[in-house]
Amino acid sequence: MEVIFILAIVVGLPVTLAIGYAAYERTLKFKEKQFQAITHETAEKAAQYAAQTERLEARVRVLERIVTDKGIDVADEIEKLRDAPLN
Repeated sequence: MEVIFILAIVVGLPVTLAIGYAAYERTLKFKEKQFQAITHETAEKAAQYAAQTERLEARVRVLERIVTDKGIDVADEIEKLRDAPLN
């Protein structure tokens, strides 16, 4: 009876530990893929925000130029900008 118990421990414990370790590795790989997906999504959003910020800055520069140039008729310049295609 004691031999069976010792044999179960000697064989069963390593098998149980190996199964637990395999499950742990799979969990780590899943977390890593999850992290990579989130990182990629965040990078895409950052690029979109940067492009939007660049467009807004360009528009602000145009408005600043319109306001600071004394010889330009503001209404005509605004109408020209409305007709111009957006980037």
